Amino acid sequence: MKLGKAAILISAGAAMAVGLSACSNAKRALGVEKISPDEFTVVTKAPLVVPPDYSLRPPQPGKNSPAYVAPDGRAQFALFGQDGSRVDGFSQGETAILEITGGAKADPNIRQIVNLETASLIEKSDTFTDQIIFWQEQPVAGQAVDAAAEAERLRENAAAGKAPNEGEVPVIEQRKKAPLEGLF
Repeated sequence: MKLGKAAILISAGAAMAVGLSACSNAKRALGVEKISPDEFTVVTKAPLVVPPDYSLRPPQPGKNSPAYVAPDGRAQFALFGQDGSRVDGFSQGETAILEITGGAKADPNIRQIVNLETASLIEKSDTFTDQIIFWQEQPVAGQAVDAAAEAERLRENAAAGKAPNEGEVPVIEQRKKAPLEGLF
């Protein structure tokens, strides 16, 4: 079978098209490859603002629009989240809410006060040294109620018609251990 010149040209063209389709420069030149914009070169513009009274004033030559934000102002807002409408770190709305709720009159040193009041509640983690020195379990603070004697006292109060909280609650007296007790 002899191939005609047209068939040879078609097959050569197809082979060349397949070979060039893998080349990114050929794709770009033929317009097949999608070209997306560079995200770092996109510049945002300030939004359009309609004045509250809807009376539009013509722009004054040489002055910026009211919605114009200087580049350093945009950078400050991006870094610190602050703009010109904030006073003492709060917006006008936040300040109004603080005034209504009384939050503006809060003690500025409340964190130190709470830390001082709860300092005794903070538990330290046991280090290896503490585990060696204080190897015995410490008794729980407080008094243990003698369950059997308390049940008897409650039965006696119920039989006598007294309130359950009348009378003295029986507690278990813990004896003090000797200094070397429990070592051997």
